[in-house]
Amino acid sequence: MRYSAFSLLRQGLAGHAGWQQAWRSPPLQPRYDAVVVGGGGHGLAAAYYLARVHGVRRVAVLERGWLGGGNTGRNTTIVRSNYFFPESVALYDFALRQYEQLSEELNFNIMLSQRGMLCLGHSEHDMEMMARAVNAMQINGIDTELLDAAQVRAELPLANFTADARYPIHGGFVQRRGGIARHDAVAWGYARAADALGVDIVQNCEVLDFIITGGRIAGVRTSRGDVAAGAVGLSPSGHSGVLAAKAGFRLPITSYALQAMVSEPVKPVLHMVAMSWATGMYVSQSDKGELVFGAGLDLYPSYAQRGNLPTTQAIVAAMLEIFPAFRRLKMLRQWAGIVDVPWDYSPILGPSPVANLYLNCGWGTGGFKATPAGGYFLAHAMATGRHHPISAPFDLGRFSTGALIDEAAGAGIAH
Repeated sequence: MRYSAFSLLRQGLAGHAGWQQAWRSPPLQPRYDAVVVGGGGHGLAAAYYLARVHGVRRVAVLERGWLGGGNTGRNTTIVRSNYFFPESVALYDFALRQYEQLSEELNFNIMLSQRGMLCLGHSEHDMEMMARAVNAMQINGIDTELLDAAQVRAELPLANFTADARYPIHGGFVQRRGGIARHDAVAWGYARAADALGVDIVQNCEVLDFIITGGRIAGVRTSRGDVAAGAVGLSPSGHSGVLAAKAGFRLPITSYALQAMVSEPVKPVLHMVAMSWATGMYVSQSDKGELVFGAGLDLYPSYAQRGNLPTTQAIVAAMLEIFPAFRRLKMLRQWAGIVDVPWDYSPILGPSPVANLYLNCGWGTGGFKATPAGGYFLAHAMATGRHHPISAPFDLGRFSTGALIDEAAGAGIAH
C-alpha cells in the first residue's frame, strides 16, 4: 500500500491504527518441518530462503524477544567484502551481491548506500600490510584501490593530516562497493517476505531446551510449549554458546560486548565509511545526519548489552584524534551488542555434532554484513543436510583439523 504525505501524517497522529500488518503474529504450532532459533536478520533470512529456494513451507522462526531486537538492531550497518582470505571473500562477497539486489527481491527498501569504505593506514608498516591485502583482494576479484595520503585527504578532508597528529595518515585502501544499509529494514524486509511464503514468526518465545531422541534433535522446548521439528537451525547471535551447551556440546567461541554510539545529527560531512587499522575505530554518517561509530570489543566475556566506560573512552578518543572537528558534537546514545567470537575470528556454519541441528554462529563483529549469506547457507544446510560449497570451509570441524581461517590476523582487524 502506498501513502501520500497527508495520509502518512494522518496515520501518525492516529497511532498508525489504519496501517496493515507487515507480518502475522501466528500461534505456535506443535510441529514444523524446520525451526529457526533466533529472529534477527540471519534467522529471518534463513526462514525466507528455506521457503523460497527449497520449498519448505512449514517453517517457524522462534524469537525470545521481539523481531530484530538483538544484534540486528544494535549494529552499525556496515556492509563490505574486502577480506583477505579467499574463503572469506567468497562468503562476504556472496552477501554483498545479495544486498545489491535485495530491495528489489524483497520489494522492500533496505536503504543500501554503497558510498564506499576507506581503511586508514597510520604507518609505513600499515601501508606495507595494506598493499599485501589489496593485492590479495584484487586477485580474489574484490574491488579495492590502494590510496596514498593525498588521495585519502581528497576523500576525507576533515581527517587529521597535521604534522603532529597522534595517528598520522600515510594512505589507505577503499572498496567502492562497500557502504551501509538500514539494519531494521533488512530484518523487516525478510520478515515480510518470509511471512508471505507462510513462515510463522513467533515472538516472545524462548527456546529453553532441545528434545533429543536417539541422538537426534527431534524438536525444541519453549516457553510456549514443546515443538517437534524435522530440522533445527541455531542463529541466536551472542547466545549460540548457551544453546549449544543445552544440546550437549561446546562451541569454540567466547561472547563479548561490542559497543557503538551515535552523535547528534549534523549536515552531511562524511560521505563514506572510514576505519582506522591502528585503533579499530570506524565511523559513518547516517541518513539522519548522526555519526555512527565504534571500535573494538570489551576484552572480557560478557552478556551485558551496555559495555564499559574505559572502552567507550578509547573509542571516542580514537575518533577525535583522527577527526578533531567532531569534538564539538554531543553524543546522543551508547549501547552494546553481544557477539560470539570463535578462536579464529571466522563464523561457524553447517552441521553440528548432534544430528538435525545446524549452526549459523560465530560471526563476531561481522554479522550484519553477512546477513544474506548466513541465512542462505543455514537454509541450504537445513534443507539438504550438507554444506553449500561456499560455507564448507567454515565447518565446525576445522577446529579439529587445524584448517583455521584467521581473518583477524589476515586482514589486520576483525570488523
